Amino acid sequence: MQNIGVIGGGAWGTALAVVARRAGRPVTLWALEPEVVATINAQNRNALYLPDVHLEAGIQATGDVTVAAAADVVFLVTPAQHLRGVCKQLVPHIKPKTPVIICTKGIERDTSALMTDVVAECLPQAALMVLSGPTFASEVARGLPTAITLGAADQVLARKVAALISSPTFRPYLTEDVVGAEVGGAVKNVLAIGCGMADGKGFGANARAALLARGLAEIVRLALARGGKPETLMGLSGLGDLVLTATSLQSRNYSLGVALGKGQTLDEILGARRSVTEGVTTAEAVVTLASKLNVDMPICAAIDRVLNHGAAIDDMLRGLLERPLREEVDAAVKRK
Repeated sequence: MQNIGVIGGGAWGTALAVVARRAGRPVTLWALEPEVVATINAQNRNALYLPDVHLEAGIQATGDVTVAAAADVVFLVTPAQHLRGVCKQLVPHIKPKTPVIICTKGIERDTSALMTDVVAECLPQAALMVLSGPTFASEVARGLPTAITLGAADQVLARKVAALISSPTFRPYLTEDVVGAEVGGAVKNVLAIGCGMADGKGFGANARAALLARGLAEIVRLALARGGKPETLMGLSGLGDLVLTATSLQSRNYSLGVALGKGQTLDEILGARRSVTEGVTTAEAVVTLASKLNVDMPICAAIDRVLNHGAAIDDMLRGLLERPLREEVDAAVKRK
């Protein structure tokens, strides 16, 4: 395994291409936008999504998704709600047992499926893995120190993939708990919007800390219901990713929440953005999945009501504070 294919030319896909190239691997990056392909090949920069970052030489961009899909290892970095459509295009081109690493963080809105569910259905011949953790694309692309979780059922193969992309500034940690890593990466985007709302409203640091802690409890509940492990959510792909995404204006989800808290409308915010803010669509999918699994996720449900059902942010926080008193640690977690 040497050649790396990256499906998705946004900021995170471009950063992962840089990571692989920095580790000495030949990289082919597929991008939907012709201008992204052109500027990467001609100028070593992604003019649309990472304009201020000089890319490693040797990254070949293409507008033909089948070229990137023919690589020895394929990273999927498309928006969550478009992943199924992209995977259907890849079906004839992914060789059996090819490591396919899902780098998209989200839950499919129409089906409540995790990304691994979607890819397993479309590409049953692939060896699936999940890459998740606290990462801002621009920092990764600039070579700033980063640690991340690589989840896979086949740990021998995962170790080989980790060795392909690791470097002195990019360190993958391995886990067999694919579900835990995936749930953590998806739900933290929703919670980051909620923390941004609270900060935009001026509710204070205490409120943000409470949302982080109680939000993490909701992530653990959902992961447990899907077969994940609580200890996974105490690591990079859970707590680490949540803290990063829910406390920095570099985060698209947190900054969207802040703007909502300050009075902008959702349409105004999204209309001014090119990149996808995954937490907006994932909020609805999380609530639906939690309902199917009979999992209590009041914070995520409150955020969804604001984003998708016209609820007021003040009412969201008031409703959370008026919930019945209860023990902090869930019985299911105690048993674990």
